[in-house]
Amino acid sequence: MNELGALGHPFVFVIDFDFQKPLILEPDDTTRLLWKTPESCNYTPENLNKKLVQWAVHPLVYEKYCEAFELVQQYIHGGDTYLLNLTMPTQVKTNLSPEEIFHFSEASYKIWLKNQFVCFSPEIFVRINDGIISSFPMKGTIDANLEQAEQLLLNDEKEVAEHHTIVDLIRNDLSMVASDVEVDRFMYIDRLRTNRGDLLQMSSQVSGKLPANYQQSIGTILAKMLPAGSICGAPKAKTLEIISKAENYERGYYTGIFGIFDGKNLDSCVLIRYLEPDGDQLIFKSGGGITFLSDCQTEYNELIRKVYVPIG
Repeated sequence: MNELGALGHPFVFVIDFDFQKPLILEPDDTTRLLWKTPESCNYTPENLNKKLVQWAVHPLVYEKYCEAFELVQQYIHGGDTYLLNLTMPTQVKTNLSPEEIFHFSEASYKIWLKNQFVCFSPEIFVRINDGIISSFPMKGTIDANLEQAEQLLLNDEKEVAEHHTIVDLIRNDLSMVASDVEVDRFMYIDRLRTNRGDLLQMSSQVSGKLPANYQQSIGTILAKMLPAGSICGAPKAKTLEIISKAENYERGYYTGIFGIFDGKNLDSCVLIRYLEPDGDQLIFKSGGGITFLSDCQTEYNELIRKVYVPIG
């Protein structure tokens, strides 16, 4: 990535959570990867006949989730972590193929990696525009149909504390690669449409100034910031160790990143809202942040609530 950046050569990239299967591809390579960002895409939208979505969710049993939750709480009360993003796989049954889900979905970022996964992410990872790098951590979710849902989210002690922690972590991460790091927007709300009802999500924007020759270090810049703080926790290194013990499954490309470098600027997203084939089954991976204020049943419900497709 550094070599291509120094040459000003455009590319797209898909980096998995554990850095085991990173991909660097030409932006117009549609044989393996279809993608869309808010500004561009590499495919011609297909006029497919819309279907009434059939969507049955078969989550991990509550008792199994509780085992992982209690293990995380032990580490939190032991002082090893104070925020950990706990994720789990959920089996889903649907009448749509991953490729159909890609084409039917409405999302800021959409990625379909052939025979690997489909992702319809609402979360920006980093953007680089004219030497300014910005990150947009997303932490805090609520059912949009609840009465005064936005105020409930903004006043939720656990969600607000979690958001503060991740913003602080992202400020530290950006400070490793940029100067003059500031929080530009704090705790703003986005509305997400889904086949299971709308959600409200809380995000912030943190920005800094990169060195003049940043294109030569595109790969290095991203590597220093990965994994994304919002999908692991804080402190990052120790929390990653605990995640591997608590989750006991492979995240793969889930919670990695996708992005495009156009020769000068960069746009990327976190690979959340993610579905992958597993034999003749489909597995949706989702989760949420755990703190000492977390309630097991509430966190389990949030994990399930995020198992959706953004198809009206």
